[in-house]
Amino acid sequence: MKRRNFLRASLGMGAAGLAASGWLMAGAADAVHGADALQWRDRMLLGFGTMLSVRVAHTDSRHAERALDAAVETIRHVEAQMSLFDHDSALSRLNREGVLLRPHPDLVAILQLAQSVSARSQGAFDVTVQPLWQVFEQAASRQALPSPEAVTAARAAVGWTHLSVSHDAIRLGRPGMGVTLNGIAQGFAADLVRSRLQASGIAHALVNAGEWTSLGDSSHHQPWLLGLQDPRDAQALISRLALDGRGVAVSADNECSFSPDHQHHHIFNPHTGYSPAELSCVAVAAPSCALADALTKVMFVAGREKALRLARAWSVDVLVVDKQGNWQATPGLQFRAA
Repeated sequence: MKRRNFLRASLGMGAAGLAASGWLMAGAADAVHGADALQWRDRMLLGFGTMLSVRVAHTDSRHAERALDAAVETIRHVEAQMSLFDHDSALSRLNREGVLLRPHPDLVAILQLAQSVSARSQGAFDVTVQPLWQVFEQAASRQALPSPEAVTAARAAVGWTHLSVSHDAIRLGRPGMGVTLNGIAQGFAADLVRSRLQASGIAHALVNAGEWTSLGDSSHHQPWLLGLQDPRDAQALISRLALDGRGVAVSADNECSFSPDHQHHHIFNPHTGYSPAELSCVAVAAPSCALADALTKVMFVAGREKALRLARAWSVDVLVVDKQGNWQATPGLQFRAA
């Protein structure tokens, strides 16, 4: 699965820190000048089926390393609860058994957030689309697309209102239902890592947990910059985005496509069972990474013009790229030349 290659991290105002793979590369430490200078440390890890990274600064290098340990521990915790890549995760057990008793509070919290976004978006975001993913994935293994009948049958098992969430139990209310948190868990993990770093006294950090959030400034005493990759050219950037303390999430049709023309991909319109046809990429900046993550799917389903209007209603900013490569963004995003 090809995922999360659409944001590249630059270590300052210049683009020299861009890695060929598209990810922030780990270094031993930045140069230190003076006893009170910040010392930068990096950690890379595999998580959620992709490469993740965390970069932090502190005057005490040992404190920075301990903060990175805590960040990794937090990501592993989220995976243990929410990852479909982990057969033994709480979410995988829920999908197998149809019920999960005494769920972890973090799993309850993320599902409650998901349900609230579903309600407000009239079901444009729906974590119960896992049956649609499965039917397309099964067909792709045969180098085909599912039949209309198979898509209709999968849609019959989809419906966020049939997912029951409480601190006592999480229950799937329809036969064949399944939940995927791939559209929100990475953002949730980024938020948890950021909070834990901040609580430990880290004032400057860049967190890539599949989606992005930051604290303070980069090692060049400038805003953190993220390069938005062209979804049709892995070597090209649409532009560079300056982070402003909000979480940033990106979804694109070539992260995981079921057809060479990218008309069928991993983002589904729950009301039709098929992928939204107009857009190729959506980026959202929101107060939390989890919300930004979920809203990329809402904006995908909405399409270009409606997405730009919805951004104001949700008090977020959005960038949308259509299938022809044309892009437009709301005024609150701060861009630098690519």
